[in-house]
Amino acid sequence: MKFKCTTASLAGRLARFIVKLGRGMGRSFPGYLFLRMGGFDCLRELSKRSKIGNMLITGTNGKTTTTKMLCLLLKKDSSVSCNFDSNTVNAVATGLLGGKADFGIFEYGIRTAKYSMPDTVCKYVDPIGVIYTTISREHTMVAGEKNPFREYFKAKRLLSAPMKKGVIICNADDPRTAYIGMEKEKDVHVTYYGFDVGLEDQTPPSAPVHCPKCGEKLEYSRRYLNHRGIYTCKCGFSRPKPHVKLTKISEEDNKWKVEITAKTYNYTNQREVSTKLNLEIPTFGVHNLYNFLCASTSYMTFTPYPENIEDVIIKTSRELEDFTLPPGRFEIFKTRDKIVGIGQGDNGDALKVNLQVHPTEDMTLIYTTPDKGEDEIFQDHLKVILSAKPSKVHVFPGRESVSAAKEYYETVKEYFDSSFHPISNKDMDKKIEEIIKIIKESSTRSVMVSGCGPEHLFWARLKSKFKLG
Repeated sequence: MKFKCTTASLAGRLARFIVKLGRGMGRSFPGYLFLRMGGFDCLRELSKRSKIGNMLITGTNGKTTTTKMLCLLLKKDSSVSCNFDSNTVNAVATGLLGGKADFGIFEYGIRTAKYSMPDTVCKYVDPIGVIYTTISREHTMVAGEKNPFREYFKAKRLLSAPMKKGVIICNADDPRTAYIGMEKEKDVHVTYYGFDVGLEDQTPPSAPVHCPKCGEKLEYSRRYLNHRGIYTCKCGFSRPKPHVKLTKISEEDNKWKVEITAKTYNYTNQREVSTKLNLEIPTFGVHNLYNFLCASTSYMTFTPYPENIEDVIIKTSRELEDFTLPPGRFEIFKTRDKIVGIGQGDNGDALKVNLQVHPTEDMTLIYTTPDKGEDEIFQDHLKVILSAKPSKVHVFPGRESVSAAKEYYETVKEYFDSSFHPISNKDMDKKIEEIIKIIKESSTRSVMVSGCGPEHLFWARLKSKFKLG
C-alpha cells in the first residue's frame, strides 16, 4: 500500500510539474494520474499532508470567486494549497500534490451523486470544512440523463453528510444551504453567515422557492437577492440567525461601505471570536458581497491566528480593487458610446445577478439558450428576461442543440422584438463574429450578452475578441 501511494504521488507530482498547472487538464490531469495509479485509499493518505486540514467549497454560483477570496485571506497568515475553476476530485488531488501546507482549499462542483461522488470524496478527503455558497437550479440534463432539482440538491447535501468533525459553513439567507446546516447540527459545528440590512430585491424570484423540509411555498418578509432573504414556512422551518452578518451597507464614491459583525467559532483554536469590521469594497454586485462574506466567515472559522482577523480582512478588502474575476464570469466594458456586459448566466439566479449589475434601460439582450431537455432553466431565464424588458433580443444556441434553441426562440418572440441566429458551437468563431457585429450595430446604449455556454471557453474567447475589436 505504501509503495503504491508513493509511486502514485511521484507520478502525479511529475505530471504536475510538466503541465505547470495551466488551464484545462493542467488542473486535473496530475490528480487523474495519481488516482488512476493509487486509488481513493491513496487519496486519504495524500489528504493528511495538509497540516491543519482541507476545505471543500461547493454551491451553484460563487464557488470559484469564494475559493479565490478565501485563498487570498488565508495566505496572509498560513501556507495554503488552492485549486479552483476545476470542479472534480482529480483537481482536488492535483491541489494536494502541490506539497505540504497548513490548509488545502478546493472548489468542488457537484451536478449528480453518480458522477461527482460527493459522499465518497468527503470520506477520503476528510475535510475539516465544507462551505456552501448558494444552491439554485442548473444543468437539468447531465450526460444525456435528466437531473431533477431534488437529485441535484441531494447530491450537494451528500458532500457534508459523512462529516463527524470540523465545521460546515452555510448561507443562512439561502433556505437550501441553511437546511443542510440544520440537518448536520447534531454531528458537527455549523456556522451561518447572512445579511441583516435594509436591502430589498424588488423583482420576483427567477424560480419558485419551496421549503426544503416540507415542500410548501416559503413566505418571505425580505428578499436580499433572488431566493436569498428572511423566510419562514408553516411547518416551522425558518432562517437561522447568522453568526457572521453584514449589518450596514451604503454606496459612496463607487464603493460599497459595509459593516460586518461576527460572534463565531474558531475551529483551529476551539474558541469563540468576536469582531466588528468597517470596510470599503468595490461595487462588484450584491452576489460578490455574499461571496466575500462567505470567504470572510471561513477565514474567521479556520485561521490559526484569530488575533489577525481584523487586519487581514481589512487588508484583503483593499486588494479586491485588483481582484481578477474567474473566466466566464460577468464583466462590464465601456466603449465610447456603449455599455457592454458579457459573461455566463447559465441558470436563472446567475442571469438575474448579471442583470442587477448591468444597466437595463434601453438594452439589447444577446441571449444564449439552454440545451434540449432544459426547459426548466429556460423558464427561469424567461422570468428574468421579462422583468428586464429589453428593447431587442437576439437568440443564439448556447449549448449543443440548435433545434432546442429555435424552440426557445419561438417563445421569446411572443414577448419581444427578436431574431434567431442558428450558429452552433462547432462554428464558435463565426458565432463570436456575429455577436460582435450585433454589438457594434446595436442602436441601444446598453448591450448584454449572457445565458448558457460551453463552460468558460466561449465567454473567454468572446471577451478577448471584443476587447481586440
